[in-house]
Amino acid sequence: MALFLVFVLAMLLIAGIVLAPRWQARRRARLARQSFPAAWRRILRRRVPYVQRLPADLQLRLKGLMQVFLAEKQFIGCAGFVISDEVRVTIAAQACLPLLGAERGFYPRLSQILVYPGAFAVQRVHTGAAGVQMEQRQVLSGESWSQGQVVLSWQDVVAGAAEPGDGQNVVIHEFAHQLDQEKGHANGAPLLASKAAYARWSAVMQGEFDALRARAEAGVPSLMSDYGATDPAEFFAVASEVFFERPAELAGWHPALYAELSRYYRLNPLSWQ
Repeated sequence: MALFLVFVLAMLLIAGIVLAPRWQARRRARLARQSFPAAWRRILRRRVPYVQRLPADLQLRLKGLMQVFLAEKQFIGCAGFVISDEVRVTIAAQACLPLLGAERGFYPRLSQILVYPGAFAVQRVHTGAAGVQMEQRQVLSGESWSQGQVVLSWQDVVAGAAEPGDGQNVVIHEFAHQLDQEKGHANGAPLLASKAAYARWSAVMQGEFDALRARAEAGVPSLMSDYGATDPAEFFAVASEVFFERPAELAGWHPALYAELSRYYRLNPLSWQ
């Protein structure tokens, strides 16, 4: 009898493992088909004008993605900040933009979005030139953790959404990091389809990163923030902000970079102008 129960439990476990992806896919499809609440539409119009740029089919897809995202991710207010539908919808709309083109899941490593009312401070340990470790206090508008959290400043979320053409968007930035971190660490090379894709990505991104770093060191203005010259992971996140918000300039000044990001995201924001 005991052996029979063990066998049954083992079969149920195997069935669960096999069927879970199907159940999840059906559940997500059902969520995406639900009617998008009118109150959420009003929030989008007021807080995320970028959505109005999208073609009608992509607006519809974005709303479906948002409904799945909002059902699966937990929002937590920090430092007394209260989470409302306005907060959740405003963040979800921007977080789902990078998911519009490719079927890549819903940030599978992400479970929580922590939201502060404004910029927040963190302590970081830095190693100096002599090998001495020192704690430094940094004030941030956003941060992406590989342990399953994104941390955001609501003030900066609102500011980034309100100016959809300035090339600066903290939500797109941090969720680009989440895509980069899906393999466990961020290095500026998210999951790609083949060795050839990685080789092409590496060649384009390294060249553009080196060029941005040279401009930053020389004090020459650039389309992309100098913060992108920090390391390849930050470059990918900064370039993603510009790709979505200033596609015409990026395609004009950095055509190879635009083409690589367009291929990765499977989107062409130039066509939305």
